This record gives sequence, C-alpha cells and structure tokens, in this order.
Amino acid sequence: MEGYILRDGKEQLTLSTAAADKLLQSGQGDAALLYLALCRFGRGVTPEELERALPISRLRIDAAERVLQQLGILPRPAEDAPPAPAEERPVYTSQDIAGLLTDNEGFRLLIPQTEQQLGKKLRTADLQILAGLYDQIGMPADVIYLLVCHCVERARRQWGEGRRPTLRQIEKEGYHWAQLGIFDQTAAAAYLKKWAQREEKSAAYMRALHLPQRQMVDAERRYITQWMDMGFPPETVALAYERTVFYKKDLNWRYLNGILRRWHEAGWHTVHQVEQGEQGGRTSPAKPAAPAGDKDAWMRRYIKR
Repeated sequence: MEGYILRDGKEQLTLSTAAADKLLQSGQGDAALLYLALCRFGRGVTPEELERALPISRLRIDAAERVLQQLGILPRPAEDAPPAPAEERPVYTSQDIAGLLTDNEGFRLLIPQTEQQLGKKLRTADLQILAGLYDQIGMPADVIYLLVCHCVERARRQWGEGRRPTLRQIEKEGYHWAQLGIFDQTAAAAYLKKWAQREEKSAAYMRALHLPQRQMVDAERRYITQWMDMGFPPETVALAYERTVFYKKDLNWRYLNGILRRWHEAGWHTVHQVEQGEQGGRTSPAKPAAPAGDKDAWMRRYIKR
C-alpha cells in the first residue's frame, strides 16, 4: 500500500496497516476522510482549514475526530464540554423550510413519518429542528427517522405507554448521535443494538445499587453506561456501593464513581482483581513515555485550537 497517495511534489504518504485495519473495521467514512486530510496536510491545521478541505460539516469533523481518538489513532486531548445545541442551531425561515420540502424528497417524506411516530401535526418550530438536523448537521432523512423511532421507544420505556418525546429532546439526542459519528443506517443500527443490550443489562446494575425496579433517570443512565464502558460487571459495582455506604452512610453517586475510576486506572475491574490488588498494595502502572524522535509526533498537535 505504500505510496498510494501522492503529494503535489510526488512525495509519498503512507497509512500504517494497523491504522487502516482500525478504520476499515469501524466503518466510519468521516473518520477515514479526516485522517487522510491530516496526513495530506502533514502539519497542525485549524478547524477552519479542515472545513474548507473536507465536504462535511464542522460537527461531523468533530465527531470524526472523536472516532479517531477512540480507535487510538489520534491522541486524546483534555476533554472539553461539547457545544450545546442552541449554540449550533441555525434559524430556518418559512422560505428555507419550503425550499427543503421542494428540493429534497427525503426531507419531504420525513415529515409525515415523524408526525405518525409522534402522533401530532408538526409546527413550524418542530420543522425548524428537523431542518437543522437534516441540513445543518448533515444527518440523512432515514437516519433521522431511526432517531425519532428510538426517542419514541425510549420515552415509552421511561414514562409509559402513550408518552411521546418533544422535538427538543429528539434534537438533543440527534446532537449526541452526531458527536458519535452516526450518519448512516449501519452506524445507527450498531448504536441501537448496543443501546438495547445495555438497557437489558442495566437492571442488574440497579439491583447492585439496591435501587427499586424502575426505569433509570438520565443521570443514572450516564453513570451506569460509563461503568459498562470501563468494563465493570455488576458485582464490582456492588462492592463499590458497599464501600460508599460504609463511608457516606448512603448512596453517593459521585463518591461511588470516584472509587470505580480509581480501580479502572489501576486495571482492576472484577471483584477478584480488586481484592488481589488491595492485598498486594499495587497501584496503577505508570504509562510509558513516548519514544524520542517519534516520526508521528506532529499528530499530537494535529489541530490548532
């Protein structure tokens, strides 16, 4: 594969086999485009330069950046809070919406499908939100429909039959999907499958926390999802719960999360690993330093902020 991309001066750019395999297995086209653009520049670039070089929106570039970080192809910078939807949402006039309905069959068909799922006629403000997801973020109509169906199902689980989400709630979830890089049916299907599996497993975590049999609220779901991603089974969460109640006399989510984060940093995820680690007085291993003269060092400064 060496030399399959050429610069203007006939210089060769190469993509390592490991990086190529990760990108192929992820199926994330935006991430592959961003990686190629960074290789093409070969230096630190600004987000504005990337917007001019790539045929995707700024939000999709940011999502692609996070995918590359999750794959370990790019380093993870200090975490910043994602922009709120209100900071990104453009204002669509009636003429703008009429133009989308006239020129885009996918968007036009999305309206009655969404109305059927929500059981109501969409107002102008609702159409503006759908237009923002479709036109500004660049989410295809079929993916938006899956998003709407997902939000309807989530509302049913959380609040009971007959309850429907608002368009604001759908918009918020849509921005979350965009930040995860979900812009096609394959990525959406993978996310929805993983979400359903997590929902099934969540009951065991709620029991480990001695909480009643009920649907999780959003804050609880975020904590439990994070612990699943770290690799903690319910049994280890139950052990952290016991430690928390011993010291705090009640369930304190932040304190319990702090315990699990320290165990995660030490590489302890099962109860056996925690017990063995504490008995041996071991701590988390030190991270190896980057080798001197790393030829890919520019990647650590790949986007100027």
